Amino acid sequence: MLDYLIAMLAIPILMLSWLLVQNLARRFAKAHPEFGPTREEGGGCGTSCGCAGKSSCKRG
Repeated sequence: MLDYLIAMLAIPILMLSWLLVQNLARRFAKAHPEFGPTREEGGGCGTSCGCAGKSSCKRG
C-alpha cells in the first residue's frame, strides 16, 4: 500500500517538475536570443534518422 501511495505522489511531482524545467528553458531562451530558440522534445531527428516521415533528416 505504501508503494502505491509513493507512486501516486511521485509521478505527478515528476511531471510537474518537467513542465517547470521546460518553462524555465523557454524563459531563458526568450531572455537570451543570442543562443537561439529552445530545442523542443521531438523537434528533430536523432542520430539514426528514425523520425516520422524522415522529412527533417539531413542527407549528406
